Amino acid sequence: MTINIKKCTIEDLCILQEINYETFNETFKQQNSPENMKVYLERAFNLKQLEKELSNTSSEFFFVYFNDEVAGYLKVNINDAQSEEMSDELLEIERIYIKNKFQKHGLGKYLLNKAMEIAMERNKKKIWLGVWEKNENAIAFYKKMGFAQTGSHSFYMGDEEQMDFIMTKTLI
Repeated sequence: MTINIKKCTIEDLCILQEINYETFNETFKQQNSPENMKVYLERAFNLKQLEKELSNTSSEFFFVYFNDEVAGYLKVNINDAQSEEMSDELLEIERIYIKNKFQKHGLGKYLLNKAMEIAMERNKKKIWLGVWEKNENAIAFYKKMGFAQTGSHSFYMGDEEQMDFIMTKTLI
């Protein structure tokens, strides 16, 4: 078993879009209407939107490979790229998406460690993320990794308002 990370570039745009569609559907399709899923996927993961995000110098994307196959990715944000207004002392983990068939292999922890490494390189004091209140597996994982709920914010899945917990971890 080999695990590797590679920084995403604009040439990876189509692969990034495929992973977003696959992982988002796997994770959230059962709890959301087909209409809201379609609207969200088309808005959040269209090629123009992903290209804009990839081109933002305050965001970074990293693919994680499991035995040479793309298994998921990490997106981190600093400064004004963060999805909520936060202090300059924080780094946001906007996405850790792992394909279902690669879960339970430690890849989420691997990507989380990469995010912490980036945060420390940039002298950030904390990392934070938003996680859907009904995503119990993710919430349990983040708690196990030292995150605590510090707030919440609205997240719109199509026309449905949902609640994300904001979870934060202080770095040493």
